[in-house]
Amino acid sequence: MKSVLLALSLLLTAGPLLAQEPVTDEVAPAALQVIDASAEGVDPAAYQWQWRIVAVLADSPLDPAFVRQMRAIEEAPNDLFERDVLVLFDSDRNSGSALRQMLRPRGFMLAILGKDGEIKQRRPSPRTVREIGEIIDRFPLRRQEILERLPAGR
Repeated sequence: MKSVLLALSLLLTAGPLLAQEPVTDEVAPAALQVIDASAEGVDPAAYQWQWRIVAVLADSPLDPAFVRQMRAIEEAPNDLFERDVLVLFDSDRNSGSALRQMLRPRGFMLAILGKDGEIKQRRPSPRTVREIGEIIDRFPLRRQEILERLPAGR
């Protein structure tokens, strides 16, 4: 019963992390965007070349792995935001969302998609934000971004 209440409160009180509408090209967000991909009109392809996607999928919002993963993301959003990450989640196994159709999860799944839209990693269990960041930092495009952000002469 405690875990059910915790899961519901996590989803209902995620506050500023949850976005009601997808990010548009016109306005760059100031913080990590966490979007319910089961909502109509949310297509991962729309974010190609702008955002890396961390996809969190489960059969139920009460799945302990889903709750643990979303809590980890909520605790360190800036680490993902600085890596141009957008979090899409779908916790409704019957949603038929574009994300669910693309990834075909069986139970809980964490997937990381590059800016090119390709699936870079799939994980059957939650990961810390630090682990996710380390995975992303190994992407060739991310390495190039890091080098470009260094001051000249280093």
